Amino acid sequence: MVLKKIRRRVERIITKPFKKPPRKPSIKPPSPPQSPPPEPSPATMIRRPTHPFTFPEAQSTVIPDPSTYFTPNLLTSPLPTNSFFQNFVLKKGDQAEYIHPYLIKSSPSSLSISYPSLFTSAPFTYQIFNADITISAIDNHDPKQAHVISSFNDLSVTLDLPNLRFYLVRGCPFVTCHVLHEVALSISTIHAILDFTPNSSKTRYKFNLNNGQTWVLYSSSSIDLTYEMSNITSLPFSGIIRIALVPNSDTKLEQVLNEYSSCYPVSGDAVFGAPYCVEYKWDKKGWGNLLMLANPLHLRLLDHTSPLILDEFRYNSIDGELVGVIGDSWVLNTNPVSVTWHSVKGIKEESYPEIVKALVKDVEGLDSTSISTTSSYFYGKLVARAARLALIAEEIGYLDVMPKIQKYLKDTIEPWLDGTFSGNGFLYDKSWGGIITKQGSQDSGADFGFGIYNDHHYHIGYFLYGIAVLAKLDPIWGRKYKPQAYSLMADFMTLGRGPNTKYTRLRCFDLWKLHSWAGGLTEFADGRNQESTSEAVNAYYSAALMGLAYGDTHLVAIGSLILAMEIHAAQTWWHVKEDDVLYPKDFTSQNRVVGVLWANKRDSGLWFAPPDWKECRLGIQVLPLLPITEVLFSDVEFVKQLVNWSMPALGREGVGEGWKGFVYALEGVYDKDIALEKIRSLKGHDDGNSLSNMLWWIHSRDEGDHQGYEGGYKHSWFGHYCH
Repeated sequence: MVLKKIRRRVERIITKPFKKPPRKPSIKPPSPPQSPPPEPSPATMIRRPTHPFTFPEAQSTVIPDPSTYFTPNLLTSPLPTNSFFQNFVLKKGDQAEYIHPYLIKSSPSSLSISYPSLFTSAPFTYQIFNADITISAIDNHDPKQAHVISSFNDLSVTLDLPNLRFYLVRGCPFVTCHVLHEVALSISTIHAILDFTPNSSKTRYKFNLNNGQTWVLYSSSSIDLTYEMSNITSLPFSGIIRIALVPNSDTKLEQVLNEYSSCYPVSGDAVFGAPYCVEYKWDKKGWGNLLMLANPLHLRLLDHTSPLILDEFRYNSIDGELVGVIGDSWVLNTNPVSVTWHSVKGIKEESYPEIVKALVKDVEGLDSTSISTTSSYFYGKLVARAARLALIAEEIGYLDVMPKIQKYLKDTIEPWLDGTFSGNGFLYDKSWGGIITKQGSQDSGADFGFGIYNDHHYHIGYFLYGIAVLAKLDPIWGRKYKPQAYSLMADFMTLGRGPNTKYTRLRCFDLWKLHSWAGGLTEFADGRNQESTSEAVNAYYSAALMGLAYGDTHLVAIGSLILAMEIHAAQTWWHVKEDDVLYPKDFTSQNRVVGVLWANKRDSGLWFAPPDWKECRLGIQVLPLLPITEVLFSDVEFVKQLVNWSMPALGREGVGEGWKGFVYALEGVYDKDIALEKIRSLKGHDDGNSLSNMLWWIHSRDEGDHQGYEGGYKHSWFGHYCH
């Protein structure tokens, strides 16, 4: 499937100047930034009225059966398709997942834990799995029995093996196992055990391995353990055991583990309560305070008035160092992004004629009958491209083109919403609970894997943008198609869960990493992945715009919140600044932006292009070009670094005009005049972009954007855009 996906993307690139993902806003006088509407009460945010429209039921031949790994009680509700534990429920369920700070791999009747080491080079960096610790029950009557998932939440998954229940909670420095019945245990390692020391009560054992690691095992009651070389065995035991690596084998940090070993989390949830924040809450057992780990973005957003941060207690991670935090409740605060239809600072009137000329030509070319693609992705991009033209026309007050744009939008969107589009269409899959396409229901490679839940926020995001704009321009049309529109939106924006919902909770968004994943129901050795952060941003931005169009304050608020976190995450993990220390020097020195970010890997290559196609790496993190792009790339100094790093690649033979356009668009952030001349010379644009949109972008740059900030850096990333 992966090879098929890559081949399809390469074919698209070869046959068209610029064809992969996304693109795209402005009146007279220019509209000021729009403040978010009043925040609804938490009760309103959680209990929304449902929109009962359901697309026709799918009969998929390619979707995997979820019943193999989920317990029967979970099968009555929609199931996650981009979760942090997705590998555990696909194929043999034996590929590792990164449950920070450990890589966890399940095999029949056993679970292996790895504190991964990092391999790094200029093209990529990844974590290496070694089975440092493997836990199983001895004398298991069914040694080939696979694990099952008995529960899951935003921050945790419970994995059951014969007689053993593992509470895998993200950011927990301990792996906690509940031995459900009295059984003898085997705890093995691929390394040699150098020494093995119990305390007087036999509730704590410390052992050093010949790879330099020190591990500590804790038990809720006395447990008799003996060891030989690489294997530890127990007498029959029932109760709780917890295993943790001692960072750097430091005795001071070992004392921290000792102090907090008696309190363990069994699950964790992210709660949307107070305005524009997310609260982490863990369900804990035992006694004492809870010790967890925060990633670098958590630390940036964490409300420091409540939990205690143990700055010296750190674990290594591909995502940056994980730092100890004490407390069973954290609050993460982020300023909401102001969601606007048009450019933030407006366009000077002397620039209107050039934009109008381009607009007239671009609108003349709109012809729904000439669309040859049936791909939900490329079709969605064409819808969003036309919607951009409408908003540009509205911003500069040139409304003569509006009737034709509206007709085009209706002609292209309605067939997908009412099921009359002959080449493809949306269907509802009951097995996992989500929207797929007709083509995708029969071919796992069609629509870039949309039928197996790949790239859902990308494809649907483009349709939502077009729907939002059309509903704004024609409220009667908007009311007519609101049920279908909300059904599409709910596929990846649902907050609820349980048997009364049709869609899984926040299908793509990871509430611990605070960004989206795109890979769907495909098993990957490196876990989940996402390529284009800007298309993810477009999805939540478009959902928020739909909230504006329909007067839905709940949707605006949630869309703005998730949008802000997605931008924070992109700037943290995808944007690689020259002086960053998050990634190893070898990788940082050669890369200004990550190509594909995996749970367990950072890759400079793309699904459709090699690492040296730097203009593609830049472009795929920019498109579609929108007002929100200004927020995503608000660090002017980084934008300069990124453009300077990408620009030499434009001299390569065969570079697509569309990719050049995105490089020039970012150059316009700090050098408007030079970028404008380059944009005027372009011979083509990405299929989701247009000359009108490029001119709108460059003429909405403020000559003083990069002035007045030390080193050109906007110290407050959200600048003018947050309230």
